[in-house]
Amino acid sequence: MTIDVTPRPSVSPPAVRAIAHARLEFTMLARNGEQLVLTVVLPVGLLLVLTLTDIIDVGGSSRVDRLGIVVPSMVALAVLSTSFTALAIQTGFERRYGVLRRIGTTPLTRFDVLTGKALAVLAVEAAQVTALGGLGWALGWRPDPVGLLWLVPLVLLGSAALASLALLLAGVVRAEATLAGANLAYLILASAGVVVPVAKAPTGLQPYLELLPSAALAESLRIATINGTVRASLLIVLVLWLVAGACAVSRWFRWD
Repeated sequence: MTIDVTPRPSVSPPAVRAIAHARLEFTMLARNGEQLVLTVVLPVGLLLVLTLTDIIDVGGSSRVDRLGIVVPSMVALAVLSTSFTALAIQTGFERRYGVLRRIGTTPLTRFDVLTGKALAVLAVEAAQVTALGGLGWALGWRPDPVGLLWLVPLVLLGSAALASLALLLAGVVRAEATLAGANLAYLILASAGVVVPVAKAPTGLQPYLELLPSAALAESLRIATINGTVRASLLIVLVLWLVAGACAVSRWFRWD
């Protein structure tokens, strides 16, 4: 009796490769202290401050009313932190140090890499939404049941739109410029219709703020969880940003 020990090298199925890379991406995100502050500590801290105090006027005459506004706002902020800022910075430095170029020598395809990054981002955001929603519920947040059904598709759409912009930034400019640009954009976008509702901005600015992907996401989440409806114009804004960002990434993203 003989045993065939002939080597049979082969590449793992695409799903296995993508999940393995997603696990690696998630681990890197979870181990980065600065990104944890950005993606977890800041949204949770702001939720508590904006709900339990009236330092910043976000609307609402009671704590329950403020919760209805603040919780979806912080969900949008968490998505902005993870899908845009953290993803852009991590990808930018992977380009700088040649990580993306070296991946080309492995069985991982570019599609596997992008799929892995997307799955890692979604895993982080699932944890963020769970933590923020659970904390909000403990404080008395009671969203519209129909609006909760819109939560997942809205987060997915907003995340995809912001992630495409993150990859565009990381794939076009140098890592140092990506770091500065992503942080600056985060501060601007967070203050422009995310942390504070669009309705609190000057009347003349409100239509323009709703054209920003982050503000469109935040406003959509607030409307959905409070009223159980969605506004078509805000969904169109998110779809247009997603299409424009994806087309730009496919055209200009550089892997080295």
